[in-house]
Amino acid sequence: MTCATPLFAASLIPSSVTAALPEGYHMRPLQRTDYHGIRSVLSVLTTVGDYNEDEWHERFDWMHKRNQEYFVVVITDKNDKLVATGSLIVERKFIRSLGSVGHIEDIAVAADQQGKKLGLRIIQALDALGANAGCYKSILDCSEKNRVFYEKCGYKLAGIQMAHYYDGGKAKDAPKEAL
Repeated sequence: MTCATPLFAASLIPSSVTAALPEGYHMRPLQRTDYHGIRSVLSVLTTVGDYNEDEWHERFDWMHKRNQEYFVVVITDKNDKLVATGSLIVERKFIRSLGSVGHIEDIAVAADQQGKKLGLRIIQALDALGANAGCYKSILDCSEKNRVFYEKCGYKLAGIQMAHYYDGGKAKDAPKEAL
């Protein structure tokens, strides 16, 4: 039996963000028991890939051991179904007086839940987590079609993204716009 271990302490999520969720919705840290729900929501965003629940638990446990580096938040609906998610990864730097940068990744909202400001609430929570973790900034990459959404969340265009995809890794398919 797998316990519902949270990835990080729920108390780190600002109550001001959770209070702004639609009635019946809840925000919490990703839990070790969220294998099926997280895969379903992330499939809206990209190819999730082929791995089993044991492999997922191994990755969750690896992230859990890196306290204050990995923050994955989820939103559940009235039926406790996972409907949205997003991640913040804290990178420790040698610049900016040994500062830290937050990398926001994998923002996904189930197709039938879009338009309820769930993505905005995820971004607000991740921004607060980054600030509380001591990050001097948070950055993210997005497609051009999502640019307006992130600008509404307070982000500004600050450069361009470059990518180099590797044939030897498990994830072999690059986004079409990168090819």
